[in-house]
Amino acid sequence: MKARIKFRKYGALKFIGHLDVMRYFQKVMRRADIPIAFTGGFSPHMIMSFASPLGIGLESDGEYLDIELTEPIAGREAVRRMNAVSADGIEVLSFRQIAEEKKMTGMTILAAADYLISTRQSMKSDCIHVHNLLPGDWKERFSAFMDQDEIRVVKQTKRSEREVNLRPLIFQWSFRGDSIFVRSAAGSAENLKPDLIVDAFLKYMGDSISCTELPDAGLFIYRRLEMYADTGKDGKRNLVTLESLGGEIH
Repeated sequence: MKARIKFRKYGALKFIGHLDVMRYFQKVMRRADIPIAFTGGFSPHMIMSFASPLGIGLESDGEYLDIELTEPIAGREAVRRMNAVSADGIEVLSFRQIAEEKKMTGMTILAAADYLISTRQSMKSDCIHVHNLLPGDWKERFSAFMDQDEIRVVKQTKRSEREVNLRPLIFQWSFRGDSIFVRSAAGSAENLKPDLIVDAFLKYMGDSISCTELPDAGLFIYRRLEMYADTGKDGKRNLVTLESLGGEIH
């Protein structure tokens, strides 16, 4: 039996990396007495996989972890047990049964993710406050930036770099107050992180930025909101949350 765990990551724990999050949940499984399955062989380990590792420093309201169980456990009881032994900074939101097929893991079916991009209102640079680094008409400029047919950037990977067009990888966007909401491609085939969109926008504005040296921590804060699979057919996209593909365990 396979289950999908949805959790949020916030506060001080946003600064721990993916391997530490994995070790954290291994301890939570033991302390909460979750009947998680182990691999065989000389060095058995818990069967678990994350849909997409979250970058250090990012908060999230929609992270996903798939596990395999040796026996059923009620979803609400599993959530209660895990949160009872969790530290402040990670909260389990749901625990749902998913399909047994290997091709249905979150890592495999991930197709898109939502992000909220906000400015660092309280930070100061060497010259002026961060919220004054952007020109007063930055929203109009961002709209024009997104209205382009192509947004070409050089995307660097561990082994090489290649020029890509970001525009088809951005499925939706809108302003939410002084923040930017973006739904973009995610997963093994195409993965667009929000900082690459922002970097391209800052280059697009060029000399419009009023400070020559940006703060080391960056102008923006990124928060992941949700992750999706694509259940569409015949080239038509139909994004559904990874959580919705699971069922209640009673």
